[in-house]
Amino acid sequence: DEPELFERLWSNTRRFKAELARLGFDIGHSETPITPVMTGDSATAQRFSDRLFEEGVFAQPIVFPTVALDKARIRTIVTAAHTDEQLDLALAAFDRVGRELGLTAG
Repeated sequence: DEPELFERLWSNTRRFKAELARLGFDIGHSETPITPVMTGDSATAQRFSDRLFEEGVFAQPIVFPTVALDKARIRTIVTAAHTDEQLDLALAAFDRVGRELGLTAG
């Protein structure tokens, strides 16, 4: 009933996915607002999630046995309610923490 929310959701999703990829993250092939950020091992996924939380970003680690041992990831999702400023802050945190953990070049 509110097409502007639907468009905002997909606009936010496209922007977030594109920026994560531009930063050098492996984001898999999700075609939904749920975007994985692949980390490989479970310990890295947990450290990444913990550090993001310290930076003010809530992103859950998905680890074995939910996924294969070498397919751990961070689960992200954006909504129509997220503002550009909030997405910018989250992306900056991903950039900092990804570099810190050696997940992206920097």
